[in-house]
Amino acid sequence: MTRVLRIEADGGSRGNPGDSGSGAVIIDLATGELLAEIAEFIGTATNNVAEYRAVLAAVQLSAIIDESAELQIALDSKLVVEQMSGRWKIKNEALFDLANQLQSAIGRRKVEFTWMPREQNYRADALANEAMDSRVSVVRRLDNETSPHESANSEPASAFAEQPIEKTSAAHLEFNSEKPSSVRAERDVKALLTTVILVRHGRTALTESHKISGRGGADPELSVLGLDDARRVAEEITQVGVAGFFSQIKKPTVIVSSPIQRARQTAEAIGKAINVPVTVDENLAEIDFGDWDGFTNQEVAERWGETYEAWRGDINIAPPGTGESLVSFDARVQKARHDILARYEGQTVVVVAHVMPIRGFIKAAIDANWPIYWRQSVAPCSISVARFWADEAAELTCTNYTTHL
Repeated sequence: MTRVLRIEADGGSRGNPGDSGSGAVIIDLATGELLAEIAEFIGTATNNVAEYRAVLAAVQLSAIIDESAELQIALDSKLVVEQMSGRWKIKNEALFDLANQLQSAIGRRKVEFTWMPREQNYRADALANEAMDSRVSVVRRLDNETSPHESANSEPASAFAEQPIEKTSAAHLEFNSEKPSSVRAERDVKALLTTVILVRHGRTALTESHKISGRGGADPELSVLGLDDARRVAEEITQVGVAGFFSQIKKPTVIVSSPIQRARQTAEAIGKAINVPVTVDENLAEIDFGDWDGFTNQEVAERWGETYEAWRGDINIAPPGTGESLVSFDARVQKARHDILARYEGQTVVVVAHVMPIRGFIKAAIDANWPIYWRQSVAPCSISVARFWADEAAELTCTNYTTHL
């Protein structure tokens, strides 16, 4: 039998807009057991925003408690009930964005919104007022290990473990979880959002010695430092959709890697951390530098002076040997991007690749011209995030994120 969690939520604003707070409780419907309480201080907002924020916080927490449970959501705001049930149109843009976030948090779970009289919603109301009075946000979850019911002979311990709620960062304030965030972007997109998390591989001996390492070269494995890079970025990816800077992004369900060894090793570390298998796309391989592979840029300039200078100024010139021109490479990496967006539409995809393929994805996301290939830093095991609605719209969330390193 599918478990049902009941959420009772409420929000308030002293001034409307003014200091606002939200409160919610999560109850196991079958047993009547109170599983969690949330009191969130929001800051300056309206009653309606606070009501939506109350439900959103509770739905997000319910997924941590039991991500497969059905949800019964009760609140005394007729507006939220009717809008989320699809009977009333959402005209306010702030509420529209919150409704999108809420729908994203619900996902595929079965949910029912019901109205309840204000006097019956006393627990959530008390928590909302607690948040407004204290101006502090907390979540209290039932801790079975410290529950007083475990031992009749021991001194009763608090059944709830309390922890502060992370405040919404400035990076999240204008983030739309389903549609392009900018008001000037295309709003009537038909394609589903596909989020691409771009991860460069960890360091190799060639990376550390500043030597060129492309598609057709020696294919080195990760160095000791590179393995640590991969471990750190894997830990960061586990927080996607959970907490921190990437908490607003849906959890990744797909990992696609370049076929080159250093990328595969990094991808496998991420896959092990988030329990997602790794697939390989040959078109995500680094650009082929031909005869220049294994040399530093200074050595190439000294040995192939005229060719090197011509290559630097012309995107149609390829390095000698098996080398690829930038134009040929870009066609290859854009094919990889189109294939990924078509195959995994609506999902969050981790793409583990190299400097040049990552720059190619960024080029497409911001509709940039060729200089993006030499104006963008991409550190080993850095994270960049691009969001695509097929070819209808795109936006860049961040580039070269390295806090985890």
